[in-house]
Amino acid sequence: MSTLISDTPIEWRVSRETIPYPDAVSEMEARAASIARGEAREQIWLLEHPPLYSAGTSAKPSDLVDPARFDVFSSGRGGQYTYHGPGQRVAYAMLDLRLRGRDVSAFVRGLEQWIIDTLAALDVVAERKTGRVGVWVTHDDGREEKIAAIGVRLKKWISFHGIAINVAPDLSHFSGIVPCGISEHGVTSLSALGKTTDMAIVDKALRQSFEAIFGPTVNAKL
Repeated sequence: MSTLISDTPIEWRVSRETIPYPDAVSEMEARAASIARGEAREQIWLLEHPPLYSAGTSAKPSDLVDPARFDVFSSGRGGQYTYHGPGQRVAYAMLDLRLRGRDVSAFVRGLEQWIIDTLAALDVVAERKTGRVGVWVTHDDGREEKIAAIGVRLKKWISFHGIAINVAPDLSHFSGIVPCGISEHGVTSLSALGKTTDMAIVDKALRQSFEAIFGPTVNAKL
């Protein structure tokens, strides 16, 4: 993971209000372009969205089970259909891979480890699963459920989009899609597992775990 670390502090931004998806994408794209030009710091942006479905570049139309349920947005990120909504902590990562080894696979593994370490700090054992995107929880009875999603895009070696951890969303909202194209497994959340749903506690764990993998952060000036 050492190649992912940079000594230059990364802005850490937290939005307390719900951010419409198109507004977030527009801001991410603008920030990524500024980073590529050397005009802005890298940034991690924590937020929540209104309920919506997002289609990644590999999304299959048949996986959109209930297209009328929520707004549906096409997204330039990798992956298939995913859900965003209140109670889910989204973390958008606008990072410069020119400073971090230019290794896309290592970067994605770093994002996965960020989630795994964050959940471990919140008393949840989570793991990667071969052939599946995201981070998973295995129950005592053998059931496997997804607790976090990953979907990123790179442009000029600058990343945007990022990760989403289910803190306390309405899990029934996932029924309008086949999440990430995987129908044989369910989804879960910190709430469903009986763990903390305090977003401030989740955010603290996210920041500490992030810094151990990617380097120091500094509060964004808004």
